[in-house]
Amino acid sequence: MNKERFSTLISILRQRLDLSQERLAAQLGVSFQTINRWENQRVSPSPNAVRLIKQRLIQMGAEGEDLLAKYFWDETR
Repeated sequence: MNKERFSTLISILRQRLDLSQERLAAQLGVSFQTINRWENQRVSPSPNAVRLIKQRLIQMGAEGEDLLAKYFWDETR
């Protein structure tokens, strides 16, 4: 997943969950700086980061289904 798509996904996810960068970071077990760098497209996500976000979307159930379909659609083919 490229930086731009991941940035958009993180931003939407935070808004949907009504979380600050700090709180999302705590939930995912990463630093605030990591979330900030993802959102501001300073770094590309690692495969582990992508996996963490995908797991979080799965945990959200119906609320995360549209984001899974939009951002991880190629993994379901």
